[in-house]
Amino acid sequence: MTLVIAHRGASGYRPEHSRSAYERAIALGADAIEPDLVPTKDGVLVLRHENEISGTTDVADHAEYADRRTTKTVDGQQLTGWFTEDFTWDELATLRTRERLPALRPQSAEHDGTDPILRLEDLLAVLDAAPRPVGLVAEVKHAAFFDRAGFPMGALVDDALGAAGWRGDERLTIESFEKGVLRDLGSRGTGGRLVYLQEARGSAADEVAVHGSSAPTYAQERTDGALASLAEEFDGISVALKTLMAGTDPVPVDDPRQVRSAIVDRAHAAGLLVFTWTLRPENRFLPAPLRRGGDVAAHGDWRQWFTSVIRTGVDGVFADHADLAVQARSLVEDLASGVGGPA
Repeated sequence: MTLVIAHRGASGYRPEHSRSAYERAIALGADAIEPDLVPTKDGVLVLRHENEISGTTDVADHAEYADRRTTKTVDGQQLTGWFTEDFTWDELATLRTRERLPALRPQSAEHDGTDPILRLEDLLAVLDAAPRPVGLVAEVKHAAFFDRAGFPMGALVDDALGAAGWRGDERLTIESFEKGVLRDLGSRGTGGRLVYLQEARGSAADEVAVHGSSAPTYAQERTDGALASLAEEFDGISVALKTLMAGTDPVPVDDPRQVRSAIVDRAHAAGLLVFTWTLRPENRFLPAPLRRGGDVAAHGDWRQWFTSVIRTGVDGVFADHADLAVQARSLVEDLASGVGGPA
């Protein structure tokens, strides 16, 4: 069964990485929650998609933090704003979350200012209190960058999970776009599944830090030989939808044909799980043939897209709207069992 992983919580309905988003994702039937982990100045892991937080919090409204605004280069990208590692946890706790895409998701933006930023331990407590088992798929962000800045992400993650009783928990998966931190966590015996995230193009930041322009690209790390090597260290890979569906057209929901994905087939043959990101129903994020009407915020034919992705045999999908992904999975299961298929 394909796992439905709530991408930053129910981020299609509430500001991402907020308590409201996490709790709603659980209520909507998500199998697991995906938080992103970044550190504070005092080494606390907080849940933000990036360490630059001007787009997802009200930090710019706090005059007392105006002098913290700065410019940094993170993994080759120059960013200006406010960064978590320049604040203590007590300072960040004064901030409130905001919708990252307010024009696209105005109903979510209505909840701006409602929730505070959370720590990893806060989310783990939410999962422990859930009425059913719900997994954690935690993404470690910018590990090499933070290591150079004095924040050893492997140690911080291992310590936080250990303190909360999650070390080795069967619900645990840890992912990163960098292999170094995954290896570090493996050597620490942190446990759980280790999943290597791969962009469609470019190279991993930790590889670039060591090898410069000769660093292997993510594409080179998807050859059969490279996949076999990855399987010796890690449990799976996670790829963008454009990689998963390359050369594959979506098919109607009630079409019984199998949907083939070359990367799913080859990675499975190497013994790797395959996850993909991110399922979103809005026209802006759908393939052009599946868009309906001219409003980029309106939902297009997400059912055809979601079910086609799931029918590749992918092991897990990240979704902003967990309920829609659960519906799509049910449609696929019904078709496979002969329920609701073509007459």
